[in-house]
Amino acid sequence: MTDIEGLLEDIRDRGLMRRMRMVSGPQGPRVLLDGRPVLLLCSNNYLGLADHPRVRQAAAEAAMRYGAGAGASRLVSGNMRIHRRLEERLADFKRSETALLFGSGYLANVGVVQALARAGDVVFSDSLNHASIVDGCRLAGAETFVYGHCDVEHLAWGLQQAGGRGSLIVTDGVFSMDGDVAPLREIVELAQRHDARVMVDEAHGTGTVGPDGRGAVAAAGLEDEVDLLVGTLGKALGSYGAYVCCDRRMAKYLLNTARTLIYSTAIGPPAVAAAMAALELLREQPRRVEKLQRNGAVLREALAAEGLPVPAGHTPIVPLVIGDAEHAVAVSERVLEQGVFAQAIRPPTVPAGGSRLRLTVMASHTKTELREAAKAVAGAVPPSVRAAIAQRTADTDASVDVRAARSTVTESDTVSDSARARASRVFDGLADAA
Repeated sequence: MTDIEGLLEDIRDRGLMRRMRMVSGPQGPRVLLDGRPVLLLCSNNYLGLADHPRVRQAAAEAAMRYGAGAGASRLVSGNMRIHRRLEERLADFKRSETALLFGSGYLANVGVVQALARAGDVVFSDSLNHASIVDGCRLAGAETFVYGHCDVEHLAWGLQQAGGRGSLIVTDGVFSMDGDVAPLREIVELAQRHDARVMVDEAHGTGTVGPDGRGAVAAAGLEDEVDLLVGTLGKALGSYGAYVCCDRRMAKYLLNTARTLIYSTAIGPPAVAAAMAALELLREQPRRVEKLQRNGAVLREALAAEGLPVPAGHTPIVPLVIGDAEHAVAVSERVLEQGVFAQAIRPPTVPAGGSRLRLTVMASHTKTELREAAKAVAGAVPPSVRAAIAQRTADTDASVDVRAARSTVTESDTVSDSARARASRVFDGLADAA
C-alpha cells in the first residue's frame, strides 16, 4: 500500500504543497480572502461578468423555473430546451454550424481528443497545452507527437514523419500560463497540406481577443478553417461548463463517441442561463473586451516601470516568471501582505524552473488598482530574483522573435537540422507535455 504521508512529505520537500484559500463574496475586483479584503489578481473572470446583476438574475430565474440540476446525462433525460438554446447562440456567436455543450472544459478536451485520435493515428499537441488536452492524448488510442511550444517548424517535421497518419493537431488558442497566442494560420496551413484536423481550445481566448471577443481563431480569420473549437463558460462568460463548435456531422459523431459527454450529468439550468446572459452582455457591450485589453497593457507597463519586465502580449494573462518554486511562493505571500492576491503557479502546472506569479486582469479593475498592484509586486521581489526575471524575459522575447522568423513553412516542408534535433524522441508519449 502506498505511503500517503511519505508522498506528502516529498511534495513538501519540493516546495509544491498546495492548499485552498477561502474566498468570501463574488469574484469581483476585490474579495475577502480568509476574512481579509484584498485585490484579486488571479481570477479568470476576465470580463467581470460572474457577479453581474443580469447574470445573477438569469441564474436565479432558471433555478426557479427549471430546478437546480439537469438530473441525468443529456442522452438519458438531462437534455433540456435551455441547453439547446445556449448551443444555438454559441454557434451563432462563433459562426459555426452548431455547438455541443459539455460539463466542463476539462471534460470537453478529454472527450473530443479521445473520440478523434484512434489507434493507428497520430495526434500533434503543443508542449504547453492545457492539462486536459494532455490527459485526452494519454487516454486516446493514438500515438502522440509533442511539438515545441508554438514551433511550426517542429510541427512540420513531425507531420512529415507521421507519413499520413496525422489525424489531429490540437493547440490552445491563448495559452493559459504564458498568455501568448498560437500561430494558428501556419498550423491550419500545415493541417490542410497534410490532411489533418485542427482543434483549438479557446478557453482563454473567448471574450479576451479577436473581433467582438470571438477569440484567437476569429482574430486569425480562420472561423471557416478550424474543424473544432472548444470553449468554456467558466472564464470570460462567468459561469460553468463548456462547448464544442463544429459542423453538424462532427457534433453527431461526438454525441455518439465522446465518453465524457455520454456519461456525465448535463450542466445545471442555472449555470446555462447565467452563461446565456453573459453571452448577451458580451455581444451588447464589446467595449468590455477593449477595456480588458487596455487593463492588460496598463499592468504590463506598470510592472516594467517598476523594473519588472514581463513578456509582451495583448491578453489578460501577465506571467511574472520567478523560476524557483519556493521563491515564487515567498513572493506571492509577500504580495498578499500588501493586499494583493496573486497566486504562485508551480510544477506540474508549469515546467520545472518556470514557477511564477500568474497575474490576470479583469475588465472591472481600475487603472489605479493595477498600478498599485504593480508597486506591491515590485516591493515583494528581492533584488537577486529581479535580475533573473529580467534575463528570463529577454530570453522569452528572443525565442518569440525566432519562432516568428521561421513561422512560414515552405511548400516542400523543408525543415532544419535543429528541428530534427528537437524531435529526437518523436512518438514516445507525453513526457514533455506534463
